Amino acid sequence: MRREGRITRAQQRALSEYWSQYGLDPRGRYFHWDRVFGREAPLVCEIGFGNGQALLEMARDAPDCNFIGVEVYRPGVGAFLLRLKEAGIGNVRVTITDAGDFLRECVAPVSLDKLLIFFPDPWPKKRHHKRRLIQGSFVDLAASKLKPGGTVHCATDWEDYAAWMVETLNTCKMLKDASTPGRDAVRPAGRPYTKYERRGEGLGHRTWDLVFERI
Repeated sequence: MRREGRITRAQQRALSEYWSQYGLDPRGRYFHWDRVFGREAPLVCEIGFGNGQALLEMARDAPDCNFIGVEVYRPGVGAFLLRLKEAGIGNVRVTITDAGDFLRECVAPVSLDKLLIFFPDPWPKKRHHKRRLIQGSFVDLAASKLKPGGTVHCATDWEDYAAWMVETLNTCKMLKDASTPGRDAVRPAGRPYTKYERRGEGLGHRTWDLVFERI
């Protein structure tokens, strides 16, 4: 669900002034990404980009890729638009909507090269596990949007959520585990260090990176 929160004048101004350049308004039909970005390029989607630091770094370091960011927190999106504009980065588009709805209604099957989900809310209490993003139905939907050989990359610093992710991802017949041994020891190349990872390390947490490939 969208989360409004307290938005600053600068964030609201960014949403007003830069949305036409960077924003995507879901319209209940698939986007033609070559038209959206004005070119054909590998397509990467990050769900829940938070303050956008990781997305900004990835887009800057991979100018030959097109990036989509999906987030529900409007103030965070406003702040991110300001940073995108200041950095002069043009290979990113963002949307403020539910991730499942966006994938279902706006992304055609077999169109994503990568789907990234870094440090989603772990909902640690057992009674809240039904609120976790990584559920069987969501994984099946996400996998259907990947090209053959495309990957879904999840990262978490909650051990029980990592186990939950592995079990759930393994139940999807469209995916196979492509993670490397020692998945919690080395951050994969291309994944930036995030504030949530830093916070988890401060609490003594390890990090698990899980990569599954579309068969």
